[in-house]
Amino acid sequence: MRVPKNQKKLHTKFIFITGGVLSSLGKGLAAASIGALLEARGLRVTLQKLDPYINVDPGTMNPFQHGEVYVTEDGTETDLDLGHYERFTSAQMSAKNNYTSGKIYYSVITKERKGVYLGGTVQIIPHVTDEIKAAILDLASSQIDVAIIEIGGTVGDIESLPFLEAIRQLGYELGKDNALYIHLTYVPYIKTAGELKTKPTQHSVKELRAIGIQPDILLCRTDRFLPPEIKKKIALFCNVEEEAVITAKDVECIYEIPLVFHQEGLDSKIMEYLNMWAREPDLSIWENIVKTFKNPKDEVTIAIVGKYVNLKDSYKSLNEALVHGGLANNLKVNLKFINADELTPENIEKQLKDVDGILVPGGFGIRGMEGKLLAINYARTKKIPFFGICLGMQLAVIEFARNVLGWKEANSTEFDKNTPYPVIYLMKEWYDYRKGCIEKRDEQCNLGGTMRLGAYPCKLLQNSKVWEAYQKDEIFERHRHRYEFNNAYRKDIEKAGLKVVGTSPDDQLVEIVELENHPWFIGVQFHPEFKSKPINPHPLFKAFIKASYEHKKQGG
Repeated sequence: MRVPKNQKKLHTKFIFITGGVLSSLGKGLAAASIGALLEARGLRVTLQKLDPYINVDPGTMNPFQHGEVYVTEDGTETDLDLGHYERFTSAQMSAKNNYTSGKIYYSVITKERKGVYLGGTVQIIPHVTDEIKAAILDLASSQIDVAIIEIGGTVGDIESLPFLEAIRQLGYELGKDNALYIHLTYVPYIKTAGELKTKPTQHSVKELRAIGIQPDILLCRTDRFLPPEIKKKIALFCNVEEEAVITAKDVECIYEIPLVFHQEGLDSKIMEYLNMWAREPDLSIWENIVKTFKNPKDEVTIAIVGKYVNLKDSYKSLNEALVHGGLANNLKVNLKFINADELTPENIEKQLKDVDGILVPGGFGIRGMEGKLLAINYARTKKIPFFGICLGMQLAVIEFARNVLGWKEANSTEFDKNTPYPVIYLMKEWYDYRKGCIEKRDEQCNLGGTMRLGAYPCKLLQNSKVWEAYQKDEIFERHRHRYEFNNAYRKDIEKAGLKVVGTSPDDQLVEIVELENHPWFIGVQFHPEFKSKPINPHPLFKAFIKASYEHKKQGG
C-alpha cells in the first residue's frame, strides 16, 4: 500500500469541520468547543476559518451582513469565529488563521502575473486547491498537536467547492490517522408530528459524499438529546458508527457546549480516530463557568447604544465580554440594545431610566451619532456608569467639549471637516506614515491603509480607576480605528475634568480618558472586548459591571 507523501512529515493532525442543511448552525462554536476539549486533555491546538466569499477580508463588509470584524493581535481583520476560537482556547489567532476565497484567488492571480506558473493554464485544480492546501499545512508545527479547520458556508454552495476539494485531497495525502472529517448538520423536531426528522441530515451527508468526503463524525444540532433509535437510524443511512453520531444540543450558555460534547463522547471518539493518546480532560473550569452563569447572586442591565443593534452578531465579542464581566462578579448581565438612530431627547428618559450602565461601542460613520451623544450626556449628568469604546470614547470627548467647555461646534473631522473645534481628527503624522508604507509596498505595514490595527502599548496613570482595574503600568490592547484625540485641545479638556489616564509610551496618542467626580465614566480608544475570555474576563468589563451593580444597589 502506498504511503501518502505527507503522512510521515507532519507532527500535527487535522480536523476538518463542515456544515450542512442551513447556515448559522454553529460551526464556529463547535470548532472552538472541540479545541477547548482537546486543550483540557493537555493537547496544543490551533484553529483556522476558511470562508468562501470573494472579499479579501471582512474589513470592508457591512456588519449587518457579516457580523463583527474581529481583530487579531497582529492587526488582521478576520471573521468573528476567530473570536470564538480565542475565547474558548489559549490559541492566539493571526493572519494565517483566516483565509477567504478572495485572499486565495488574489494570491493565485498575483503568482500568475509574476510568471510563477511558467505560462501554464491556471485552473481551480490544481492551482487554487494547492494554494488552499498550502494555507492549511502552514499551521503544522512541532508545537501544535491538532489543527482544527472550519469550512465556512454550507455543503452544496458553489463557492465552497474549492475548499471542500482541497480538504478531500488532504485527507488522502495525510492518511487516515492524521485527518478527521466532522460534519455539523440539523435534526429538526416537528411539533405537529411529534417526531425528530433525520432526512435533512441524510441529504446533507449524501451531498458531502458526492464530492468525495465521507464524514467520520456527525454533530447533530437539535433542541433535545437524540434517543438511541434516532442515532442508530442516522448512523445506518450516513455510513458512520452509532457512537459517532453526537448530539449538538441547544444550550442556555454557550460555554456549556464543551460539557455536552464530552458527555456525548466526542473527544474520546476524536482521540480514537486520530490514533492519539492523552489524559482524561479536566473540565472543572468550564463546569464552574456554567455553574456561575446559571446561579448568579443578582443581575444588572446594560444599555448598548449603537447602530448595528438589529444584528447581535455585529457586537459579538462585546456581548460576550459583558457576560464575562458578569461571571467575574457572579451577576447575570441583561443586555438592552438601543438603536442610536431612534434615541431622542423626548424618549431618552423612557429608554434609559431602568438601566444600570450605559455602553457606546465602536463604529464608523455619522449615522446614529446624535443618539449616542444623548446617551453619553445622560450617563455623565445622571452619574450612571459609562463605558465608551473606540468611537464611543471619541464621542464622549465631543460631548464633553460641547456641553462642559461650551464648544457647541466641537466635532470629529470624520463628521465635519470644517469644525472650528476638531477635538478628534486624522493625525497627519500617522496618515503620512501609513501612506508612505503603502507607497513603498512595505509588507510590515499592510494593516488597513491609514487605520491603526492590532495590539499597541499603552501606559496607565496611577491613581486612576483604569489603573485600579488593570493593576499594571503598561498594557497592550487591540485597535481598529483611524481618527485620534487631538492633543491641541488636551490641556483645556483635562483642566475641565476629563482626564487623560492612558497614552502611548511617547505620550502622543491618547488611549484612555476618565471623568473626574463620576462613579465610573471611562472611554478607551481600543477594543478591550477582543481580549476577554470567560476563563479570564477583561479587567475593564469586570470593573464596569461591578460599578453598574454598585449603582443599582444605591437605587440608581
